[in-house]
Amino acid sequence: MPITRALIVAGIVTLSATAHAQESNDNAELAKKLSNPVAAMISVPFQFNYDQNIGPLDDGHRTYMNFQPVIPVPIGNDWNMISRTIVPVIDQSQIAPGTGHQFGLGDITQSLFFSPSKPSSSGIIWGVGPAFLIPTATDDLLGSKRWGLGPTAVVLKQDHAWTYGFLFNHIWSIAKVGNDRTHSDISNTFIQPFLSYNTPTAWTYGLNAESTYDWKAHQWAVPVNLTIGKLVRIGNHPVSFTGGVRYWAQHTDAGQKGWGFRFVVTLLVPEKR
Repeated sequence: MPITRALIVAGIVTLSATAHAQESNDNAELAKKLSNPVAAMISVPFQFNYDQNIGPLDDGHRTYMNFQPVIPVPIGNDWNMISRTIVPVIDQSQIAPGTGHQFGLGDITQSLFFSPSKPSSSGIIWGVGPAFLIPTATDDLLGSKRWGLGPTAVVLKQDHAWTYGFLFNHIWSIAKVGNDRTHSDISNTFIQPFLSYNTPTAWTYGLNAESTYDWKAHQWAVPVNLTIGKLVRIGNHPVSFTGGVRYWAQHTDAGQKGWGFRFVVTLLVPEKR
């Protein structure tokens, strides 16, 4: 009888260890997919940011949350259309002298990437498509009062634990909202080189620069973000938690300066096997 019990206990321990190892492998795989902007996986990030030293007097600050759902749509057997939406909710104060406080919705950016469902023979992953700027801001100081349109593209490679590449878009204003004369037309280039390292225990270390060049003002804004993330499971649901700091290596005359912070909670909906 003792031998039988020992065998049962050993079997339970073995099954538990196997299940734990499988879950760890699954988590690491999901964390790596999350490093790919055009992965065929539904993800819903809630990205919280804080920036300071805004405006000519450096006394403004901004807290904002970007709701950024990513939804893949299969197109036949060989292609995916990846929808990436950025919906900003902004709280800001004194971004310019006498402007006071604003809270509300900013302009929505909608990108559609058409991407092959499999990497190329050399391991390159890419996607191209249109990007749209939608003037949804609820306050004049939270948005551009312009409809915008332009191209977007992403190119990356995942080599073992490393992911590296860049994301690009350029948006021109194509129409104004009503008879607005208080906002300038837009011609902005966004370039985001990124690098991340994923561990077998589903930790992710990331570095990127979300660079924007304003062709109207001839100015760069370059925040460099350093982040650390961990993918865990709450019940059976995978969730990624990421935190980090950023430094504005280059800023516009009226933009953010110095240090900022970021915290991201990402809900994932992996493919069913």
